[in-house]
Amino acid sequence: MPHVHIGEALRALVFEPDPGEELPQVLDRYYAPDYTHRSDGKTLNREEFAGMVARIRSQVANGTVTVLDELRDGSAYAERHVFHITLENGSTQSREVAIFGTFAEDGRFRHLSETGFDIAADETR
Repeated sequence: MPHVHIGEALRALVFEPDPGEELPQVLDRYYAPDYTHRSDGKTLNREEFAGMVARIRSQVANGTVTVLDELRDGSAYAERHVFHITLENGSTQSREVAIFGTFAEDGRFRHLSETGFDIAADETR
């Protein structure tokens, strides 16, 4: 099975969700059943990650993601992207994020660790 890409996953999860597709279906497409997610020093299991995504999804009015770099080597994965979002309250946020992780045997993400920083809304790297 081909490997998934984080840009596709982010679009399907948050930025351009299909209104006819439930969150668990999207998670199943991109994330292995034993998926773990590490951000800001905290590791979430797949259920906790789903809860985080649902909260974010309910707050985002629209957004874009631009993948700057992406590398796969066997089961290892590294990626860097910029996202720009507008929240339901009208505020905006732009952030550059670096991700390191691994793929499960079926090509879905097994683990991702991320770190990032805020950037000016019109800034790209």
